[in-house]
Amino acid sequence: MSTAPAVLFVCVKNGGKSQMAAGLMRHAANGRVEVYSAGTKPSGTLNELSVQSLLEVGVDIRDGSPKPIDPALLRTVDVVVTLGREAHVDPVDGVRIINWDTDEPSERGIDGIERMRLIRDDIATRVEHLLTALAPPV
Repeated sequence: MSTAPAVLFVCVKNGGKSQMAAGLMRHAANGRVEVYSAGTKPSGTLNELSVQSLLEVGVDIRDGSPKPIDPALLRTVDVVVTLGREAHVDPVDGVRIINWDTDEPSERGIDGIERMRLIRDDIATRVEHLLTALAPPV
């Protein structure tokens, strides 16, 4: 059994924001954190613009796939991070649940890859702060 802290990133479809957060955390943590992602109502595919925006910064999530929340996993992680305003996870004893009300550039008329780059950068900053809290540098 690993002693590394574990985090589960959750959004509704598990095709965009939670996959991005998981990919960015895996990349930044380099094995110091166990990373999972899931959706409250998973879609069938990854968001192509999410994939593209991460490839631009050297993070490849193309082998990921949307999946539902595993109740057994939910009880074993240290932190659940919900991304956006629509994803909700019921409280679990001993598991900290936090929400990242991520930037939504479309509300400012910004769409396409530009929108996704801004979302990526917002999530990346939050991931760095969470990583420092979960697994401070040695």
